[in-house]
Amino acid sequence: MRVGSFVLGAQFPGQGQGEALHRAVRSAEVAEEAGLDSVWLAEHHFVPYGTCPSAVTLAALLLGRTRRIRVGTAVSVLPTVHPVALGEQAALLHLTSGGRFSLGVGRGGPWVDLEVFGPGLQAYEQGFPESLDLLVRWLREPSVGADGERFRFREVPVVPRPSEALTDTPGPEVVVACTSPASVRLAAERGLPMLLGMHVGDEEKAEMVAQWRRCARAAGRSGDEIRAAAHVSAGVCQIADRRTDAVETLVKAMPGWLRQGLDAHVTVDGRARSMRDPVAYTELLCGLHPVGTPRLCADRLAATSERTGISRFALLVEGSGDLAATEENVRRLGSEVLPHLR
Repeated sequence: MRVGSFVLGAQFPGQGQGEALHRAVRSAEVAEEAGLDSVWLAEHHFVPYGTCPSAVTLAALLLGRTRRIRVGTAVSVLPTVHPVALGEQAALLHLTSGGRFSLGVGRGGPWVDLEVFGPGLQAYEQGFPESLDLLVRWLREPSVGADGERFRFREVPVVPRPSEALTDTPGPEVVVACTSPASVRLAAERGLPMLLGMHVGDEEKAEMVAQWRRCARAAGRSGDEIRAAAHVSAGVCQIADRRTDAVETLVKAMPGWLRQGLDAHVTVDGRARSMRDPVAYTELLCGLHPVGTPRLCADRLAATSERTGISRFALLVEGSGDLAATEENVRRLGSEVLPHLR
């Protein structure tokens, strides 16, 4: 089992954006010191829900500041970037970090980002498979051309080629954020592991893993490849000497952040959208994920892994909104939870 942190760079009420980003960077540095396996970086535009607009850029910074820990994007929003440009960046980080970079990608949402960056609603609603396939080809082949609906260009050489890295893998792994049966099938047919969100529980995640395996088999993927797929489960982690204290910390801090952060999302086409009740959502997350004593947190992670078959975790550790409390939470995760799992 591999346990990592999930870093949003969340801007809590009363905080500045620089403060949120400083906490994000510092929590990632502490994650390496504490012995965590990975750091996963979120990406958002124009909202205080997450203040990092480029997960791959922040990944580059953290790879330069660390020596051991794996750094991944969770996720780079593929419809708002050119897949070749993102592939070049991923190859560069893979080569220069000794293979410590993971590229998580997702479809994102129908937000105003699509207007600002120019691809339009069609890139979100229909263009994700084309973008994903072009990205994967760029990371696996020596030269690439395109003749699709959105991308058309003559064949060009891949420079730098990630397969030339002195690492155990031919290129950076690609993980796909999945929230629907269609995205699960898309990832499975390509043999790509999934990143599953924190809003769903073990039963639904187990169903998605089972669907992924069925679709992968139907697509001709080998049994070894299917068994080796290292899916990632996102969650929340808050550690305290008593579970009530851990829950109280999150219930006091997270609803304010969720309320201002989620409410700031603007749809590109004016479609109606509903927002979760922030308090009820926080309470739901406390019930689904490792929130409580170190022993409870370890047991919850072990149970999720057993029920779902998922071996990797990306845990939101900044739910208190406080830098010192976040650092302590990460250190306790490393010193008091991980030993129970290993």
